[in-house]
Amino acid sequence: VKALLKEKKLEMLVDPDLQNNYVDSEVEQLIQVALLCTQSSPMDRPKMSDVVRMLEGDGLAERWEEWQKVEVVRQDIELAPSRNSEWLLDSTENLHAVELSGPR
Repeated sequence: VKALLKEKKLEMLVDPDLQNNYVDSEVEQLIQVALLCTQSSPMDRPKMSDVVRMLEGDGLAERWEEWQKVEVVRQDIELAPSRNSEWLLDSTENLHAVELSGPR
């Protein structure tokens, strides 16, 4: 959904029974609100009163911009190699199986 929204392919997200009888900007705002409401952390999701305000056109742009900045940072962290995993691989690389199965 994020990719389709970014590519402005809203028609792929809208019910075909609407037969293109909708306002693109309103669909885009609705999808933005939905994405804000489906964040993995409940603490990051907007309150229902905030959702109502955003659907009425108050505060969505600011909240969406803030969320996008956080998303960029989150993606960078997920794509970055983990130092801990490198350390784990290096620390066991030269050990024989007997040494690995001993007490820890």
